[in-house]
Amino acid sequence: MSRELEGRVAAVTGAASGIGLASSEAMLAAGARVVMIDRDAAALARLRERHGDGVIPVVIDLLDAADCATLLPRVLDAAGRLDIFHANAGSYLGGDLVDLRSDAIDRMLHLNVNVVIKNVRDVLPHMIERGSGDIIVTSSLAAHYPTPWEPVYASSKWAIDCFVQTTRRQVFKHGIRVGAISPGPVVTALIADWPADKLKQARESGSLLEPVEVANVILFMLTRPRGMTIRDVVMLPTNFDL
Repeated sequence: MSRELEGRVAAVTGAASGIGLASSEAMLAAGARVVMIDRDAAALARLRERHGDGVIPVVIDLLDAADCATLLPRVLDAAGRLDIFHANAGSYLGGDLVDLRSDAIDRMLHLNVNVVIKNVRDVLPHMIERGSGDIIVTSSLAAHYPTPWEPVYASSKWAIDCFVQTTRRQVFKHGIRVGAISPGPVVTALIADWPADKLKQARESGSLLEPVEVANVILFMLTRPRGMTIRDVVMLPTNFDL
């Protein structure tokens, strides 16, 4: 792989597993140093041991407001700059709306929407001052397709997709690109909450993506010429509609 991100610093939330891990590893392979942000300290330590000095582990509980607010200062303290921010951390809540607990709804909406908005707001001044930057937000096919088994999750992604598009139009004049990656179902812990029959059907029909496939598209978005913004990518398994 060519080292197209050589010399750049990236930060990824939810970096210890799933799409966040695959994204981090793709950027490491492309030459970036990656600040891997997660609340799982043990997993981050193992990843630092596996990948070496290119990994900068930062343990943050994004659901804790005070801890969440330390993201940019800790990135800058550890790496000195920030060129790429991948707002990836999120959670999943599926099922019939009438069966969902209020505290579970609050937690998911806070992580999927509020935390993303606050993290992006916090990194923007640094990028604006430098006159350059890339922000990628993990959205979902659910932002574009009204899936009836996940009304709250889908609503969070519709909201964040609007946030990505409106923020992009505010900050492109500062040399900052903002885009969303919207994959269909990916083999991660998030889909463990899917209805059992839906998950079984998806596995048997080949209707799931692998995290590395999403990471490869993220790398494509990041390595386009600066005069080009990949605004959003919707990607899904070819067999999704079976």
